[in-house]
Parts: sequence; structure tokens; C-alpha cells
Amino acid sequence: MFILAAIPMAARMYGWRAHSLRPVRTPPGFGLWLLFLVCMLAGAAALTLTAPGTIVTPVGTRVLSFGVRAASYLAVTVLLLYAGNLTESELPRRRIAWLLGLLGLYTVAGGLGGVLAPRFSFSSPLQLMLPQSVQANPYVQAKMHPSLAQVQDVLGVALGRPDAPFPYTNTWGNCLALLLPWLVTAWCIRGTRRQRVIAAAALTLVIVPIVYSLDRGLWLALIFTGGYVSLRLAARGQLALLGMLCVGTAVAAMIIATTPLQDLVSQRLVHGQSNAHRASLSVLATRDALSSPVIGYGDTRHQRGSVTSIAVGRTAKCKQCGQRSVGNNGQLWLLFICSGFAGAALYFAFFAYGTWRYWRDTTPEGIAGVLVLLLTFVFMVVYTAVGAPLGITMLAYAVLWRNEQARREAAGEPAFIGRLDGSGRP
Repeated sequence: MFILAAIPMAARMYGWRAHSLRPVRTPPGFGLWLLFLVCMLAGAAALTLTAPGTIVTPVGTRVLSFGVRAASYLAVTVLLLYAGNLTESELPRRRIAWLLGLLGLYTVAGGLGGVLAPRFSFSSPLQLMLPQSVQANPYVQAKMHPSLAQVQDVLGVALGRPDAPFPYTNTWGNCLALLLPWLVTAWCIRGTRRQRVIAAAALTLVIVPIVYSLDRGLWLALIFTGGYVSLRLAARGQLALLGMLCVGTAVAAMIIATTPLQDLVSQRLVHGQSNAHRASLSVLATRDALSSPVIGYGDTRHQRGSVTSIAVGRTAKCKQCGQRSVGNNGQLWLLFICSGFAGAALYFAFFAYGTWRYWRDTTPEGIAGVLVLLLTFVFMVVYTAVGAPLGITMLAYAVLWRNEQARREAAGEPAFIGRLDGSGRP
């Protein structure tokens, strides 16, 4: 959807330029992102190569995967520029925050649905139009066969891990962590009394799918979020809000400790079957980046064998054995193998610069936006961000950017006017 939506957005911005209606401004630090895109696209030159420690796979598959990923990066770039160039009368900043909070409510609802009906799924119309051989592809299944949960054997028994309205449980957890700050900001702090009641109910109910997701990355992100918000509130002397946060945290802890949810948390913490696989794939992604540090290999590769032995591979009886995808266990590792150390450094430098530049924005939207940028670094070693998580992060960057412009204009200071044609000067 981000790729499709980028088409009319890009067309409208082209119309602004072509008819001299308005300049297309770029956000601070955008040069870092452009350099990352150049590095990412240059990786296409290495698509035909086989990375060390990986098996030979069809080049056509790599080209397709590279094309979809590149289109996604370009799409969120268009999203950032478009959202940042809209005026307050066209789309207010608080409206963006409210809509992100609304998406957070949808995510909470999807999570609850995954807990109540974990095996519910259906074939989309587009999937039914595809050949049976294509429908059986795991990637196609994930994208075109909507479900409320992924049923997986993580604790020794089949359990539904919520994923709606996203294709994977890990994506659900990633997006939930990025959206909850906006739900609190736009619905609790800025919202009406009715919106505050809805948000409070959602924040209470979401505890159940958060635990059922068995998503340790999400749990870690929520702990980080609590620490970050506490730090910002304490620094501003907002002791009342800090007290409310402590009370809310205590209530959540009590709910988990006094219900069967505690057993799920305890079992998940001692069942870390994926740890060895993740570590092995991370080491291999780093080795591959060392062999092609500037442009990487353009796309992910498949590990030769498994963490146990290079002789362990897939069989008819064990389709999950060996040959795991290198780069799918975290955005950092994805960038290492696809774009090398240079691409990874530029990617994270862009968000690090945004965090530094907008740290002094103490508005509720500013605190929430910086938190979303910081969560990029929390999730980078466990989940990939391509798709919805990166789109949400770019919208947070756009809100911070527009917040700064509005603040400068209100103070009578010159605004940052970077332009795509290079004629602007900060």
C-alpha cells in the first residue's frame, strides 16, 4: 500500500513544481537519506554474486526481492516529503498524530482478535486469481492470506501470536510500539473526554495481546519507552504525569502477575530457541558485509546449512531445516548484507541526526516523535523495518520537521528551506 499510495503523492508534488505552485522542501538531514538510497540502489550491481557462507539461489528471485524492497524505500521517501510539505490547512500535524493513534487502535483490535480467534484467516481475492503453485509460496501466503494470528509452536504447544492488521507477529509488535506513543499523545493528552476513555480502555486491554504475542522485542521496547518517558517528564518537572505513568505501570504489572499471563511471560523467557539461529545469522551478515562493505550484495541470501552444521539443509520432511534467510532477523543485519556497512551507517545516521535535532522539542508530539526515532535503534537488531514500521517512522519524522517549522515561524526565525533542486539554503 505504501508503494501504491506513493504514486499519487509523487504526482501531486511534481504538479507543485511543474506549475510553480510551491517548492518541494526537504527535511534537515535529508542528504544522509539520499546517500543511503544511492548506496542501496548501487547494491543491484552485486545481485548476481554469491555471498560467503550462503548457497546459490536464482538471480531472478533476488531481482524481484530487490525491486520490491527498493520500491518500498522510495515510497516512504515520497511519504516523508509529501507529509512534510502539506500545510496546516491541508493536513494539520495533530491530525497526523490522531490518525496514527487511530491506527494504534486498529492494531490493538487486531491483537485482541488474534487472541480470541487465532485460527481465523481467509484468502484475498487477488490470491485466488494466482496459480496454485504461486499461492503456496510462504511470502505470498503472508501477504495475500490475511489472518488474525500466526499459530506457532514456541512453548511446546501451538499458540496463536497476534499479527492483524499486519502480515507477521513481529511486525505487529514493532508497529504497536511505534503507534502507542501517538495513541497517548493524540487521544489521551490532546483528545476529548470520549477519546481519552477509548484510549484508556485500549491501553488496558492491549496488555493481553502483548503477552500472547510472546514478542520479547516488543517487551523490551515498552520497557525502554517507560524509561524514556520518565526521563523526559522528570527533566521537565511534570511530576503529576510521571506519577500517572508509574501508577499505570504498576497496574499493568499487577494484571500480569495475578493472571495466567504470568505463566506465558515466564515460559517465554526460558524458551529462547531462536537465539542461536539469530546469533548465527547476525554473524554471517557481518561477515558478508566485510566482504562487500560499500554496497553489500543488494538482497538477502540463504545460509549454507544451519547453526548446527553446513550439512544440515531442507528436506521433504523438514522444510524449516537450514538455509535460513540472512538479513531477515533485524534491520541492521538486513542493511549489512544488502547495502554494506556504508549503507547501514547512512541509514541510521539519518534517524540519529533527527533524534539529536528534535530532542529539544518538548511538545507532546515532539516527545512522541523522538521516541519513535529512538525505537528504530531498539528494534534494529531484532526486526526488519521495511514496510509499515518504516512508514510510521517517516511520518513521525515529518511531524517533528513540521513542528520545528511552525515553532520557527511563530518566533519570527528563518525556517529550514532545503529543496530538491538544491537551490534552498538552511
